[in-house]
Amino acid sequence: MSERTLPPVTQLAMTSLALILIGGIYLASHLPQQVPLTPAWILLGASTLLLAVNLIALSRAKDFAWKKFFAVGKWALLAYAITAGLIEFAFLRDGMSGGPLVVLTLSIIVYAIHVPVLIAFTVAQYEQ
Repeated sequence: MSERTLPPVTQLAMTSLALILIGGIYLASHLPQQVPLTPAWILLGASTLLLAVNLIALSRAKDFAWKKFFAVGKWALLAYAITAGLIEFAFLRDGMSGGPLVVLTLSIIVYAIHVPVLIAFTVAQYEQ
């Protein structure tokens, strides 16, 4: 049995999602008062950078089960796009606006992309 060498997709994705979560907790702890956005932007930027690094590293993987990855990933992406839309709707319905809404919207987009990548990678990595 040969071992394939795959990039650390799970580790990078979990770190990225943890940064998103920390940013969300930071913003929630200050709302509804004025929120200094710099820490949230830094966390979002780091998370987005990890997403980009993860996608680039994964795209360079050889002998990877891309067919299985995309078969699973497209449905997971659909499901997480729906949940992200519902979360965004809740923010808008709650009257959130301005900078915090922008940061949270972009954070939700990173979440809605990274979780399906993680799910699809987890399934595809065990394909023979």
